[in-house]
This record gives sequence, C-alpha cells and structure tokens, in this order.
Amino acid sequence: MNQRTTGRPGAVWALVITSVAGFMAALDNLVVTTALPSIRKSLGGELAELEWTVNAYTLTFAMLLMLGAALGDRFGRRRLFLAGLTVFTGASAAAALSPGINELIAFRAVQGVGAAIMMPLTLTLLTAAVPPARRGTALGIFSAVTGLAVASGPLIGGSLTEHLSWQWIFWLNVPIGLALLPLARLRLAESHAPDSRLDIPGTLLVSGGLFGIVYGLVNANSDGWTSPTVLTALVAGAALVGGFIHHGFHAKNPMLPMRLFRSRAFFGINMAGLLMFLGMFGSIFLLSQYLQGVLGYSPTEAGLRMLPWTGMPMLVAPVAGMLSDRFGGRPVVVAGLALQAVGLALFALVIGPDASYVSQLPGLIVGGVGMAMYFAPAASLVMSSVRPAEQGIASGANNALREVGGALGVAVLATVFSSQGGYESARSFTDGTVPAVWTGAGVVALAALVALLIPGGRHASAPAPEAADGTAEECMPVAA
Repeated sequence: MNQRTTGRPGAVWALVITSVAGFMAALDNLVVTTALPSIRKSLGGELAELEWTVNAYTLTFAMLLMLGAALGDRFGRRRLFLAGLTVFTGASAAAALSPGINELIAFRAVQGVGAAIMMPLTLTLLTAAVPPARRGTALGIFSAVTGLAVASGPLIGGSLTEHLSWQWIFWLNVPIGLALLPLARLRLAESHAPDSRLDIPGTLLVSGGLFGIVYGLVNANSDGWTSPTVLTALVAGAALVGGFIHHGFHAKNPMLPMRLFRSRAFFGINMAGLLMFLGMFGSIFLLSQYLQGVLGYSPTEAGLRMLPWTGMPMLVAPVAGMLSDRFGGRPVVVAGLALQAVGLALFALVIGPDASYVSQLPGLIVGGVGMAMYFAPAASLVMSSVRPAEQGIASGANNALREVGGALGVAVLATVFSSQGGYESARSFTDGTVPAVWTGAGVVALAALVALLIPGGRHASAPAPEAADGTAEECMPVAA
C-alpha cells in the first residue's frame, strides 16, 4: 500500500498513545458484564435490554471496523483517530449520565462507532512510527496491553461498580480520552493511502444484515419466534448478509474480498475466531450475573473470581507463543480451543444455586489456558494467510468477525437461557444458565474442529502465490 507520511513521531509516544487507546476500546467489551446486575437495579430493564447494553457496543464496533480503517486511509489516519477518540470519549460521558436503559443502549452504540473508527488505526499509526527492527517488540507490547484490558475488564467493572457506582465504568474513559487528544494531535504523524476507496454498498449491506439478525435473536423470546417482527428481521438480515457475500465476490473494490476465504488458512482461523467469541462472550455475559445474582458475590468479588479465566492469557501466552514457533500455529490453536470447550463444560457441570468456588476453579483455569493458547498464534496465522498488501484488510476482517461472534454469542446464549429459565429465582437462573453454557462449550468445540482446516506446519499458512498480474491466485492451499 502506498503511503504518504509527514514527519516521524517518536516511537515511544506512538506506543503509549495507541496502547492506551486500544486498552480503552478493548476494556469496554467486557467492563460492563460485572455491572449488569447494578445497571438492572438502577435503570430497570429485562433480559433483552441487558443484552443490548453489551451488543449495542460490539455490534456497531463490528459493523464499522473495516469502514473506520478505510476512512483513515482516505482522509488521514491521525485525523480519523482523533475523530474516533472524540466520539468515544463523548459517548462515554453521555452513557454515564444516561437517565434510563434505552438512553444507555443508544450511547453504547455511539461508543462502538467511536471505537470502530479509532481501533483499527491504532496499529496502522504504531506500525508507521516504529522502525522495522523494533516493530515486533512494539506490537507485542500493544497486544499485551489490550490483552490486559480483556483480563481486567470484569475486575475493573466490578470494583468501580461496588466502590463508586456503575456510572464510573464509563466516567473512567473521559479523563483518559481528554488527555490523549492533545497528545495524539502533537505526537502522531499524519499518513494516508491515496488510492483507497470507500465501499458504501458493502458497508450498508453488512450493517443492515448483522443488525437484523441480532435484533431478531434478541427479541425472539419476548416477541415469539414466529412473530412478524422477528421473522422479518431474521429473513431480511440473512438476505442482506447474503448480498454482502455476493458483493464481496463481484464488486471491483469490496471492503472484504471474499476470495480471501478460498484460502484454508484464512477461512479456518477467521471462522474459528468467530465461533470462539460466540461461545466465550455469551458465557461470560451469563456467568458474571450468575456469580453475583445467584452466589451472592459482590461485583469486585465476581471480577476477582473470573481472573483465573480472563487473566490466564497474561501468564500462558508467552509459552503458547514459543510452542507456536516450534510446532506451528494450528496445533496450538486447536488445542487451545479444545481446552476452552472443556473448561466451559467443567463449569456447566458444577453450576447450581450453592456451587462452591473451589468446584468452579478447574473450569476457570482450563478455560483460561485454552483462551491463551488460542490468542497467542491467532494474529500471526491471520497475517501469514494473505499477501502483505492485504494484511490491513485481513486484520480488519478478523477483528470484525470476532466482534460479530461476541454479539451473536450474547444473543444466542441469552435466547437459550430465557427458553429454559429466567430471573425469578436462583433455581430458575441456574436452570437457564446450565444449557446456555453447554451450548457455549459446544460452539467452542466446533471452533476447534474448524481450526483443523488451517494447513499444518510452521510455514503452511503462507498466502497463495501471486499470479502474473499481481493478484493472488484464487486456489486453496494444500495442507502440509
């Protein structure tokens, strides 16, 4: 990709600014989960509204992620990063001031818009600022910081909710965002990709399609699966997603070229990621409420008790990275997904109104180790599955599909939960949570099977060779 860069910012400043911005965006994926019981008590709302407090963010984030990267390429990456950061910070303050659940959902959606513009540009700005010889170290630090956000999300959300109020999970972003804005303006260099084009039809198709599917799933139990609203949303959503896929095959410059999925490596790691986030996010959504609403833990205690699961990647990821270098990414990813499925199954076996924390630990630890083994080689597998010129598209697609998986996970597992249980009593809640977590375990096990499609060996995930005209040959690589 041709770049026009003005000036060269200090690599350290670029690393600090982009890492903190990435931490905020990643934190808001999970920070709300441990605050859900308090939000429900303060603002009211049924299961569908609680789902939307999570999904309004993940869905707009997923839908607009690739568009955010394209806007930065077209109009200036620093300029759009500042715009996204401004929207994210303002929406965080508005969410904290929300007088009702519907207003909170609306401002969470706006938060997702800001994050979708800001997040994909963090890596582009960082890569441009850091010399190639130090780029691996810088990207490793950036990944560790965003991983820390995922790990600490439930704990930070729980601590702020318990010791201050749930509003502070949003107020926290405001001073950080206000401090980053002048730093980013002064310390980051502007860059463009002059030949970039916006794919407006593709954006409209995928945005409308995903919204229709998630809207139908979220409202299925309250309105009924056969209600005109739900059926219309699901059918229209599926049709629009089908249109997006067709567009990706036939348009001249689609936001997501579907030919990339003809590579077994690209297809395998992306579909595995979507399924893994579906099972993981849906389970966390329910388990964080189970720990508080059924077992009686405070928000801080619930966040601490989830750390063996969400925090394990910080300890295991370096070892998983070394295993990936030695044996290749596929066996590590497959083993990680299998362990995560086992961890969810172990947790499902002990869920009950009076389950002890000791009985929950095996599932939390095994699931956390599995999550770490997935995350460590996943980014490398994505990047090595395409040509260098397509790595930006590949990274955006991978992040978007994982966010879609998270949004679908909350919607699907909450649907399973509400069909079998509810909020009426501890027994009713566990009656719904057990089959939902078993569903999550099954979905993650399916992800492990899909990951077997990734070609084996340390170099087997290389992209298809370039044809004489400079485009990738549209053939499926053979397994090593």
